[in-house]
Amino acid sequence: MSDKRKSARVPLDVYLNKYMGGVPYMARASDISQEGVSLARLLEPEQEARRVGLQFQLPGSEEVIYAEGEVVREWVEAGSPRRNERSGVRFTLLTQRHRQLIDDYVTRNTQGH
Repeated sequence: MSDKRKSARVPLDVYLNKYMGGVPYMARASDISQEGVSLARLLEPEQEARRVGLQFQLPGSEEVIYAEGEVVREWVEAGSPRRNERSGVRFTLLTQRHRQLIDDYVTRNTQGH
């Protein structure tokens, strides 16, 4: 399988709000890059929403990041004791400030890997 990612991904273990149709649902992030984030589905209905809103904080930061994104990939993680549905969300809208916070976090956590 080829790796289509253009930028480094680093682990991120935080809960966040994933907005679909204006309604927030809790999701859990597992990694992040400058381009997007990988999410585990927790409590959300079956939906074909491709555009989502995200609201989260990076570890060590008090600032809440608001982003819009597009679901570009969905899969079920194999070997999981329960059905672990995941999705990849590519950022489509971020303020420059929030983009810089994510860039800094990825850079800090990439060094030494």
